[in-house]
Amino acid sequence: MVEQAKEQIRIEAPVARCFEVLTDFAAYPEWAGDLKEVEVVERDDDGRAVVVEFRAAAMGRSTTYQLSYDYAGAPGRLAWGLVTGDLPRELDGAYLLTPASDDPEATDVAYELAVDLVYPIPGFVKRRAEAKIIKTALIELKARVEGAPRPDLDDD
Repeated sequence: MVEQAKEQIRIEAPVARCFEVLTDFAAYPEWAGDLKEVEVVERDDDGRAVVVEFRAAAMGRSTTYQLSYDYAGAPGRLAWGLVTGDLPRELDGAYLLTPASDDPEATDVAYELAVDLVYPIPGFVKRRAEAKIIKTALIELKARVEGAPRPDLDDD
């Protein structure tokens, strides 16, 4: 059974800026520490990336996977689903971007993620890995959007 993990962070920038960073896939390796290569495989009629291939470091090895992006809720929601992958059987999620209620120039960003791998791992290990993926992604996104250096998260 696939469980969904969720975490939230506040970013001191408007929704539009957060969405802009999230959809600049070519720049991901500059700020997302586990991503080694990113290639846009397919674009829609508006030029937006709809299928993106990632090569990432995962669980002590390299993995390659393709995600399909859904812009139906843009810019308040950027959702994705797994197309193909060598490790994940499911890798679906979304960023939810909401203007902060007390500051319209800040954004509350929620990250939802559901992961299932092709080989079984204990539930507590999986939940811990999901939590680390989400926490790392949000911290690195916040640094990128706010113009801060990429945090050193290797000791977490």
